[in-house]
Amino acid sequence: MTLLITVFAAIISTVLWYTRKDDDMKLGILLYLFWGASLMWLVDAVFEYAELKAAYFTPALEDIVNDAFLGLAVVALGLVIWLVRLLILDPRGVIRTRLTKG
Repeated sequence: MTLLITVFAAIISTVLWYTRKDDDMKLGILLYLFWGASLMWLVDAVFEYAELKAAYFTPALEDIVNDAFLGLAVVALGLVIWLVRLLILDPRGVIRTRLTKG
């Protein structure tokens, strides 16, 4: 479930990055974070399959829920990292003008 959630986040961020003409929102960082997480979960799934074999495809409901929460937490953390970096860089100068104005 973690792999599925992060792959969907990576695909969505890649489509958003590709369709925007300018990269002022720095979506490239976001898609790299999500594709990196997807690659990590893919390697984890391969090793878990090698260990469990056929039992890998019949997880318990508790494991599915835990993996879903972990996947959502990874996506949320990626969004927080991207947002903090965006606020620090302030590509449109919104924060800079608000701070110098007041």
